[in-house]
Amino acid sequence: MLLSLAIRDIVLIDRLDLELGPGLTVLTGETGAGKSIILDALGLALGERADRVLLRSGVAQGSVVAEFRPPTGHAAEGLLAEQALDGEAGELVVRRTLAADGRSRAFVNDMAVSGATLRQLGDLLVEVHGQMDQRGLLDPRNHRAVLDAFAGHGSQLAATRAAHAAWRGLEADIQERRAKVEQARREEDYLRHRLLELESLAPEAGEEETLAEERSRLLHKEKLVTALEEALALVAGPEAALARLGAAERRLARAPEVAATLVEPALAALERALIEAGEAEAQLEEALRETAAEERSLEAVEDRLFALRDAARKHRTAVDDLPGLLARTAEELQALDAGAEALEGLERAARAARERYLEVGRALSQSRAAAAGRLEKLVAVELPPLKLDKARLAIRLEPLDEDDAGPDGLDRVAFLVATNPGQPLGPIAKIASGGELSRLMLALKVVLARDAASGTLIFDEVDAGIGGATADAVGERLARLARERQVLVVTHAPQVAARADHHLKVEKLSEKEEARVVVRPLDAAERRDEIARMLAGAEITAAARAAATSLLDAGSVR
Repeated sequence: MLLSLAIRDIVLIDRLDLELGPGLTVLTGETGAGKSIILDALGLALGERADRVLLRSGVAQGSVVAEFRPPTGHAAEGLLAEQALDGEAGELVVRRTLAADGRSRAFVNDMAVSGATLRQLGDLLVEVHGQMDQRGLLDPRNHRAVLDAFAGHGSQLAATRAAHAAWRGLEADIQERRAKVEQARREEDYLRHRLLELESLAPEAGEEETLAEERSRLLHKEKLVTALEEALALVAGPEAALARLGAAERRLARAPEVAATLVEPALAALERALIEAGEAEAQLEEALRETAAEERSLEAVEDRLFALRDAARKHRTAVDDLPGLLARTAEELQALDAGAEALEGLERAARAARERYLEVGRALSQSRAAAAGRLEKLVAVELPPLKLDKARLAIRLEPLDEDDAGPDGLDRVAFLVATNPGQPLGPIAKIASGGELSRLMLALKVVLARDAASGTLIFDEVDAGIGGATADAVGERLARLARERQVLVVTHAPQVAARADHHLKVEKLSEKEEARVVVRPLDAAERRDEIARMLAGAEITAAARAAATSLLDAGSVR
C-alpha cells in the first residue's frame, strides 16, 4: 500500500505532502488543475524516465518521495533482499531527485540504486492504467503470469520448473560429456602413444633430484676415493694418528703410581680420542666400500636423467609432474573406453526427464486452457455495464516449439480484444481506445482482484467518454476492487467520486503571476460541494447539492 507521497518542485507543485489510506481514493478537480502532475511525479519516483521539463521553473533540484508498506510475502521483499536494500520491518521508501541539468538519482531505503532497479521495484508496487499506459496487463510478457495467478497454478508451475531444470541439466551434462569424449577420441592415438612412452620410462616422484645428486657424486668419484683413502691412511696407518694415540696411552699407563692423579686426566682424554679415531676409521672404510659398490655408472645415470628431462620438455611439463601425467593419460584413455557407455546412460536419463517435463507441461497447458475459458466468461459479465457490451476478450494459448519451451511451460499466452462486432481480435493496447483501455483493465482487475502481484492500482480517467449508469457501474467496480487492493482514481465522474473512501481535490492557484498546484483532502461538506460541482459545473445549485447528497448516500451503501 502507498502510505505517503512527498513532492518538491515538480512542474507546478512547490511543496506537497499527501497521506494515503486503504480502499478507494479519488482525485478530482477541474480540467487542467494538475491531476496528471501528481501521477507524473509518482511515476518519477517509481522509475519512469526523468525529464528536466518536470522540474519547476527556476529551481536547482526537485524530488519525489513515496513510502510504501507492502503486504507480507509481497514480491518486492524478494527484490529488496536480492539487492540488499532491506530497511526496517515493513518499511519501503523510494526517492528520486531531478537536477536542472537533467541528471537524476534514485534511492531505496536511503541506498542509491540504478534506474532499472527502481523501475523493477515500481512495477511490483504500483500498476497504473491510463490512456498512455504500457505496463501491467498491456505488456504481453505478463499475460501468462496473470493467467497462472488467476488459476492458482503455483504447485503446477513449481513442478514444471523442476522438471524443466532436471531435463535441461541432463542435456547440459550430455553436451559436456560428449565434448570430452569427442576430444579424447580426436587425441586417442596421441594419448596411447604417450601412455606407452611414459609407461616405458616409468618416472618416479623425486627421481630428478636423486639422479642429479648421484650424477654429481659420480662426477667426483675419483677425487672422493683418493680423499677417503688418504684420510684413512692418516687415521689408521702404521705411523698414523690411531697408532700414535695407542702408543701414547701405553706410555702413560706405565707411569709410576705416585703420579696417577697427575696423568689420569690425560689418560682419559687419550682413551676418548682412541674411541673417536676408531669410529672415524670405521666410517671412512664404510664410505670407501659404498663408493666402490655403486652399481650404476656415470653414463647410465646421465642417460636416465637426460631421458626424463627430454620427456618433460616434449610434454611441456616438469620432470616431477611426469608421474602425474602418466596417471592422467591412463585415466583419459579409461574414460574414453567407458565414455560411450556413460553417455548412453545420460541420454536415457535425459529422454526420461524430457518425457516427464512434457507430461507436466501438457497438464499445465490443459489447466491453462480451462482457466482461460473461465476468465473470458467472468470478464464478459463485467463488460456490458461498463458500456463495452460489444467488446470481447479472448485468451489465446500458442504452443511453443520444444526448443522455445521453458521453465514456465509449453505455451505463450496472449490477451486479445475486439471492441466492435466483426472486428478481428488484436492486442489490447492496439485495438482499444483510451477510455476503453481503462475500462477493459478495470473489468480484468475486478476479476483478478485475488492476485496480489501489485499492492496499489491507479486508474487515470477510467470514466473518459462515459456517464450516467455506465459511470455508476465503473464506480461500483472500483469500490469492489478497493476491498481487495488500494485503488487510486483520477476521475471526472461524480458517480465514481461518490463511492470513494477518501476524496482529494486538486486545484491550481495563481499567486503573483505564478501558478501552483495544491491538493487537499475534503471533509463531508466539501466533498458534497465538489461532487455537486462535478454534476452542475461552475455554479453549484441547491439541486446539484441534493443530487450530490443522493449519490453519496447511494455510494455509502456497499
